Amino acid sequence: MIKLIMCLRRKPDLTREQFLDYWENQHGPFFQKNATTMRAKKYVQSHTLETPLNQGFRESRGMQPEYDGVAEVWFESEQDLMEAMGSQEGQQLGVALLEDENNFIDHSRSSAFIVSEHEF
Repeated sequence: MIKLIMCLRRKPDLTREQFLDYWENQHGPFFQKNATTMRAKKYVQSHTLETPLNQGFRESRGMQPEYDGVAEVWFESEQDLMEAMGSQEGQQLGVALLEDENNFIDHSRSSAFIVSEHEF
């Protein structure tokens, strides 16, 4: 199993509440409806909480500001993901996903990467 991690920051014209609402109620269902095309096994959204704890972590460790949320998408393998996204249907879906993401994600301040989990 591999996982796509996306650390997301909202577009500057959106409040965090607007960002989270769109992500959960528009993008999430759109993604889930198309998950089989991508061969995604699991999709989780982690919404950042408004809490003084975040400021404490940031200040005590000299860290950057928190992301507005983190998306995790599990896939069977890199090969499986590449085959899914390389198909004509997968490429069309990739364009549609990016168009939808442009409604709420500031890609220039966000990050995405593939990981393997090591559970302890």
